[in-house]
Amino acid sequence: MIDVLIVGGGGAGLRAAIAVAETAPELTVAVVSKVYPMRSHTVSAEGGAAGVIGIDDSLDEHCYDTVSGGDWLCDQDAVEAFVREAPRELIQLEHWGCPWSREPDGRVAVRPFGGMKRLRTWYAADKTGFHLLHTLFQTTLRHPWIRRYDEWYVTSLVVDDGRVHGVVALDLRTGRVEAIPARAVVLATGGCGRVFPFTTNAAIKTGDGMALAYRAGAPLKDMEFVQYHPTGLPFTGILITEAARAEGGWLLNRDGYRYLQDYDLGTPTPTPKLRSMELGPRDRLSQAFVHEQDKGRTIDTPYGPVVHLDLRHLGAAKIDARIPFVRELCRSYQNLDPATDLIPVRPVVHYMMGGVHTDLDGATTIAGLYAAGETACVSINGANRLGSNSLPEILVFGRRAGLAAAAFARSHREGEPPAVRSQGDDERRRLERARDGSSVGSSGGERIADLRERMQHTLEGAAGIYRTGDALAKAVDTLADLCERAGEARVEDTSATFNTELITLLELRAMLDVARTIVACALGREESRGAHQRVDFPARDDDAYLAHSLVHRAPDGTPSVGLMPVTITCWPPGERVYGR
Repeated sequence: MIDVLIVGGGGAGLRAAIAVAETAPELTVAVVSKVYPMRSHTVSAEGGAAGVIGIDDSLDEHCYDTVSGGDWLCDQDAVEAFVREAPRELIQLEHWGCPWSREPDGRVAVRPFGGMKRLRTWYAADKTGFHLLHTLFQTTLRHPWIRRYDEWYVTSLVVDDGRVHGVVALDLRTGRVEAIPARAVVLATGGCGRVFPFTTNAAIKTGDGMALAYRAGAPLKDMEFVQYHPTGLPFTGILITEAARAEGGWLLNRDGYRYLQDYDLGTPTPTPKLRSMELGPRDRLSQAFVHEQDKGRTIDTPYGPVVHLDLRHLGAAKIDARIPFVRELCRSYQNLDPATDLIPVRPVVHYMMGGVHTDLDGATTIAGLYAAGETACVSINGANRLGSNSLPEILVFGRRAGLAAAAFARSHREGEPPAVRSQGDDERRRLERARDGSSVGSSGGERIADLRERMQHTLEGAAGIYRTGDALAKAVDTLADLCERAGEARVEDTSATFNTELITLLELRAMLDVARTIVACALGREESRGAHQRVDFPARDDDAYLAHSLVHRAPDGTPSVGLMPVTITCWPPGERVYGR
């Protein structure tokens, strides 16, 4: 039996594994990942990681920026712990070999980032996630007793009598289904951006961990808060990092006008400063794009309306020194050079503020089950995550979840319960029916891709940047129907080895479960706050909705939504400002 089993091989999962290996070497640790760890989505993070380091900065200021940027829906005790521990984690990465960019005098370089009033975002050029994940992965190799299940897909949690006892997983290489007993389980599978049609998220980000916890009985929290990043490339959705604007990039409408100066970005002055307005919070910038579109001031393309990101005035030398990956992406995917050409961009789904409800140590409501990273909602991001907070979040709470899981495993030394074998057998039979059932190759079942496309466009239409109650109510019915139809979806590949069609079906069912929680929570929150903007309820309502949405899976499979108080320690709700 494994002591601590970690599901997900990205930044949060590897940090949790390292925490267990370094503090409890007597425990067995395993990492189960549906991709090789270096293919995890953490590798694609570009801009940087926030942590107080400057003499003109303070922990309180970082806390306030985070709480205000999250529109006061952050749990402030979690924010305080995060801000306090983030610099230590970034320094630890330095000691493990992460090549942070440097100033000429040797100090760690920091850049401005959206919603942050101080320079506190550490970076490694514009490949921060790449270097961070490499550093964590190489550090795990120093602990050869960390066992890896690469290219295994976890299909269910083994839960008995309110406690987790392991997982059931499918080996993609052989098709073998195996129950893996464990004393504690940490979910670190990332977000679920693929429930939307246009996203920066990799194809692997299908909400697997959220769905696993939700089906097992753990609630999800704040699922209505979906962050759009204002600068994604059209068609591909590939992210043009916020660092491009931090280095001085401008957003221009079809008339070549810096349109953000016409909008309230939460600045304390009546007229935003031209040098900083592009670094307003992501939700406000994405909303401003929609208003420009409504006014006919965007540019039509085959892949939807866009505006332009202008980096030409920075010059090739600065672009190559500070954001070389941006130039590489533009050349490869848009056939243009940002040193001489305008970059077409549009808002794109980027991040889930919501996730599995946890405490400050990653513990869920199921004993022995923990979660960290984008899979989890602790909650430090509230209604809108500030850019560069997510990378230190996976470090701080990955470590905390690993330590808590290790402590749980130490204190629960019982042997493998019968539930592991019986639930493993049930899951094996279920997967065999999905792969080899009567609908295989028949004309009765629908194509997985058709169902997925319908789900994505339903989410985009109902739960996009702006929402209405009528559209959300219709989406509730549509998604319920899609869930039923996904149960009979056609699987034509009957092979065992690398049956990617079967995995795609399992991912679709996970996404549908998650999508239903997003829409249900959005329908229940009759206010506008951060990334959740209800056209029919345009004002923030602290009296009724200064609270987290908490959604459980009812016995009939439908989402049941309630409210949970927000923890407030030092910063009472006030006007949301940026740059104070």
